Amino acid sequence: MTCTIACAQALAAPVRVIEVLADKDSRYKIAGEKKPEITVKAGEPILLRITARKGKSWNRDGSVHGFSLLRAKDRSKVEGWDLLLKPGTQEFPMTAPDQPGEYVVVCTVICSEEHEGMFIKFVVTP
Repeated sequence: MTCTIACAQALAAPVRVIEVLADKDSRYKIAGEKKPEITVKAGEPILLRITARKGKSWNRDGSVHGFSLLRAKDRSKVEGWDLLLKPGTQEFPMTAPDQPGEYVVVCTVICSEEHEGMFIKFVVTP
């Protein structure tokens, strides 16, 4: 199988890194953004670099936060996007969903009384 010049360039292109803080106050944060939002292209390869800080409570397995992607319209889970976060920084190579639209990232670990407010908008563009 041969690879065209465009194919070779695409394979060599650096993957976009998205840095997120899952903070101890039960909020997702992105540096420099007051209302954090993640926007990606459909099918785009990305590297999620997530730093998790322990809140008031955590799972028995040591997970302090979760990072699950749900479809905004029906809150159904996106397969492969159910991450458990341990304290510290972790990297997750991911591929954006193929379907453009609005999604939401939610925390799946009961991290504090403020847990229900731990979400971030995730937009997939065509």
